[in-house]
Amino acid sequence: MIQVSVCGPRDATPQELSQAREVGRLVAERGAALICGGYGGVMEAAAEGAASASGLVIGILSQPTRDGANPYLTLAIPTGIGEARNAIIALAGDAVIVIGGSWATLSELALARRRGKTVVQLGGWRITDADGNPVEGVAYAETPEEAIAKAALF
Repeated sequence: MIQVSVCGPRDATPQELSQAREVGRLVAERGAALICGGYGGVMEAAAEGAASASGLVIGILSQPTRDGANPYLTLAIPTGIGEARNAIIALAGDAVIVIGGSWATLSELALARRRGKTVVQLGGWRITDADGNPVEGVAYAETPEEAIAKAALF
């Protein structure tokens, strides 16, 4: 089964939440599993979208219990390792779709790229080098459909 990690901020904009729901739905409709951080914001919206299409949704939780996990998860995996769980999320997906931007989200993007994963950024931050040029390896999308297409898994 294909696995797609979806990352994004807990404090997301209404547009980011809408995009995350649609990405989650599209992932599930293609028969892939969705992996996320398991809490609120983009994580919950993506999980909700995938659950609405009867998808498999796995939440990798930072806390040692399932307390606070969003209700759309098929499986909630408590780790107790705090933000180190970002590495699990970033590396578990065959591709990573990043929606919006936050420091934690940026760490997931960086870990995924370092491991050679396909990373698609939908909205949010643009990563550039010292000369202002886009950094290689991050594809940018304007819509959820484009993000799924650029993930190149389906």
